[in-house]
Amino acid sequence: MTALPPVVQVLRLPHHDGLPLPARQSAGAAGYDVCSAEPEFSLAPLERRLVRTGLALAIPPGHEAQVRPRSGLALKHGVTLPNAPATIDSDYRGELMIALINLGQEAVSVPRGTRIAQLVFQRVEAVELRLVDELPMSERGVGGFGSTGA
Repeated sequence: MTALPPVVQVLRLPHHDGLPLPARQSAGAAGYDVCSAEPEFSLAPLERRLVRTGLALAIPPGHEAQVRPRSGLALKHGVTLPNAPATIDSDYRGELMIALINLGQEAVSVPRGTRIAQLVFQRVEAVELRLVDELPMSERGVGGFGSTGA
């Protein structure tokens, strides 16, 4: 028997009226595209802005929503997320806000309804952090940035 997928409850706020709910754009897509609920705005080069989506989520305990950039916006305009991936915790109930930054060389117009980010839902494990005097050895050891090759 196949287990049912977790349910994410979505609350549509008044300024989301007329916009689509987050959705995958193909059967194999991992991310659910999210639209801007802001009136059209312009994002200048290197400008950062918090963008309202008009949605609030109830993510099941033991899960998170990762907010990731949309590749088309990044490639075509240099618009991405300064904190990618951002995490929406399961106990947050406020409006989903997306931090955008324009890394391009020209201002970018973002009309209301533009797909600005995508949500990927993931299971999260709670762990116990245990203070120790020494860590167990590993093959890699303390090798850091670039230590495994180019």
